[in-house]
Amino acid sequence: MAEQILDSNGDLKDAAKLMSATEKKCPSCGAALEFDAKSGKLKCPYCETEVDIPDAAPKADPAQPVKKVGIGQVQKEGAAQENELDLRNLEANGNRDWGTATKIFNCKYCGAEIVMDVNSLSTTCPYCGSNHVTEATDDKGTLSPGGVVPFQISQEQAGELFRKWIGAKLFAPNAAKKSAKAESFQGIYLPYWTFDAQTETEYTGEYGIHRTEYYKDSNGNRQSRTVTDWYNTRGHHSEFIDDALVCASKNHTESFLRSIEPFDTGSNKVYSPEYLSGYLAERYTVPLLDGWNSATKQIENHLRSSIRTEIERNHNADDSKVHRMDIAYSKMTYKYLLLPVWMSSFTFNGKVFQFAVNGQTGKVGGKSPISPIKVAIAIILAIIAIIILYNIFGD
Repeated sequence: MAEQILDSNGDLKDAAKLMSATEKKCPSCGAALEFDAKSGKLKCPYCETEVDIPDAAPKADPAQPVKKVGIGQVQKEGAAQENELDLRNLEANGNRDWGTATKIFNCKYCGAEIVMDVNSLSTTCPYCGSNHVTEATDDKGTLSPGGVVPFQISQEQAGELFRKWIGAKLFAPNAAKKSAKAESFQGIYLPYWTFDAQTETEYTGEYGIHRTEYYKDSNGNRQSRTVTDWYNTRGHHSEFIDDALVCASKNHTESFLRSIEPFDTGSNKVYSPEYLSGYLAERYTVPLLDGWNSATKQIENHLRSSIRTEIERNHNADDSKVHRMDIAYSKMTYKYLLLPVWMSSFTFNGKVFQFAVNGQTGKVGGKSPISPIKVAIAIILAIIAIIILYNIFGD
C-alpha cells in the first residue's frame, strides 16, 4: 500500500504524488529541481538541466470570453451584509490544497508565519534573521493561492541591486554595506488579496469656475485677484475596478511595502507548487473580509478622484468638490495572489532593519541604518569647511 500523509487540509494524500509536485527530480542527475527566475523553468542547481513547468490553467474555449486566473467569485451581490457573509463563507470553505503537504513555521521574535513544504527544515527567520523559529502546533490549514507572480529577478541580481542601493547611502554603516551579498537574500512570496468589482456611484458635489476680479487697494491702486464661483452638481459615475491590491500580511508596514511596489499583477500565473520550489511563502494574516474593507477605502479614494476629473471635464471647470458618494458594488471577484520578494535583514545597535527587492521588477526598498560616527565626521568636516571659508572670505 502506498504511503499516505496528511495534507494542509487534513486530508490523506498519496505521499509519492505530493513529493513529486514540489520536489521534481532532475532527469539527468536526480537532484531536486528549483524554480529559475531567469528562464521561468525548473532548473537543476548542479548540472543546470531545465524542465518546463506544466500549465496549470485549463484550456481556453475560443467561444468563451477570457477569464483571469485564480478568481474567487462573490456570489451574493447588492447589500453589504450579504457580501460580508459571503466573504466569510468563501474563506471558511475555500480551497486549502497547496498541491503538496505543507506545515507552518512561526517566528517567536517578529511573529512571521511561513508556509513550507512538510519536509523542509528551518531554524532561521527570513525576516529578522533570528533563530526563534518553531513549527506551529495549531495549524488547521491555510487557503491555497489562486495565482502567483513568479520571480523574474535572480538572487544574484537582487544582491547586486541592493549593493548599489545601499552603496549610495552616505551615512549607512560599513557593516551594512558589507552585508550586501546575494546569499544574504531569501526569496519569499508575500500574500496579497486583489479585488475586481463593477461600481455604480451616485454623487453630489460642486464645480468651481475661476474669474478675475479687480479692486482698488487702500492707496487707490488698481489690483486683481482670482475668485471662484461655485455651482452645485450631481451625477452618476460608472467604473470597473481592476485589481485593487491589498497586502494580506500584518508583518510589514505600508510604507515598507510601498517602497518596492508596484507589481504587475496582470501577469500572474495559475498557482502551481513548482513555482515555490526553492522559495518560501508567507501565510496570510489579514482575513479576506478585512482585505475587502481595506480595498473599499482604496476604491473610494480612487472613485472620488475620478469623479472630480469627470465633473471638471463635463463643466469645463477649474476646480471641484465631491460631497457625497453612494457606491453600489456588483460582479465582485477576488484573487489570493503570491507576489515575489527577496528579503534580507541587518541588525544594528540591537535594532533589526529589513531590506527588500521586488522579485519581479528589481525595485529596492527598506530603511537603512545610520552610523552616528559617519554623521559626526560629516558635521566636523562641515564645521571645518565653514571656518576655512570664513577665514578666506570673512573680510
